[in-house]
Amino acid sequence: MKIPFYQVDAFTQQPFRGNPAAVCVFDSWPQDALLQSIAMENNLSETAFLVKQGDAYGLRWFTPLVEMDLCGHATLASAYVIFNHIEPARNEVAFSTRSGVLTVTRKGELFHMDFPSHPPQPCTCPADLQLGLGKLPVETHCAGAYLAVYETEAEILALQPNVDFLNKLDLPYVIVTAKGNSVDFVSRVFGPKVGIPEDPVTGAAHCILIPYWARQLNKSTFHARQISKRSGDLYCELKEDRVEIAGHAALFLQGEIQLDL
Repeated sequence: MKIPFYQVDAFTQQPFRGNPAAVCVFDSWPQDALLQSIAMENNLSETAFLVKQGDAYGLRWFTPLVEMDLCGHATLASAYVIFNHIEPARNEVAFSTRSGVLTVTRKGELFHMDFPSHPPQPCTCPADLQLGLGKLPVETHCAGAYLAVYETEAEILALQPNVDFLNKLDLPYVIVTAKGNSVDFVSRVFGPKVGIPEDPVTGAAHCILIPYWARQLNKSTFHARQISKRSGDLYCELKEDRVEIAGHAALFLQGEIQLDL
């Protein structure tokens, strides 16, 4: 079995930054166990799997441990592969996913993703969240993940999470955020429960971040930055119950997986 394979750095214009995602292309869906094994072997935060379905594509995302319901950077990486290597005449593609139909449009060098909006609601800060982050946030919200809000970008940079405490939480991800010094807002994302101690750049987290900051800043368009060690920039807009998340991408690797099964 030979499987076309790409590794793309998402939300960056240059390799070695942004968030690396693997993209594997199949003619039809294999058994889930094979998809999970490939994702585990790749050992990236996400591996995307594509199957052509008429004019659209089926798209699934796996961390090294589990299948995910939504992933932004691996969706962007998948669109990059389609537009640049599979169907270069296209500028728009629809993906059938666990989170419904997601559309990506190429506009110049940016890839614009149409995602659902998940406005977070205030909640009490769990003790394990405070212990895991090492500092009590000024606000805590949740929407399928915990959102911990701090006052300054410097506080976000200084956090050194204790994954043992974060692993005890009932939600899979922790997003930390603050107003940015040179962008509208900054963030970091931790997901040790799904095998990702810190995700470099997380498109799906911005489904929560964008509606939150839209309320706080009273605006609908944003330049956001995830300030992990690799860092990445996202260009965002709130559109009623949807969010548009745009970013660049850079190819790192192209080849094929060869399996004797």
